[in-house]
Amino acid sequence: MIRKAFVIQAKEGMAEEYERRHNPIWKELEEEIKLHGISNYSIFLHPSSRYLFCYMEIADPALLDSLAQSPVCHRWWEYMTEALEVAKPGDKKGWEEELRQVFYLE
Repeated sequence: MIRKAFVIQAKEGMAEEYERRHNPIWKELEEEIKLHGISNYSIFLHPSSRYLFCYMEIADPALLDSLAQSPVCHRWWEYMTEALEVAKPGDKKGWEEELRQVFYLE
């Protein structure tokens, strides 16, 4: 199992909408996430900055990378750009930055 973490940022005034869209996520997206070896997926909001800390455990990096080819994943990304900051106007996926693990205690 490999731990992955990244940050994204909700647009001003969109944090509640972001949360609403995840409760629940689309059933077909949930199934796709699990099929691609992702488990223990959590997202935490830092309200004052609108940063979202995302954590997941993956079975295989290549399997995770292949999720980006899924049509349901692309639909979700486009749907979520309404609520997320993007790197540049017109992007079809919200900005995200992977975090480097600096400490772990089991």
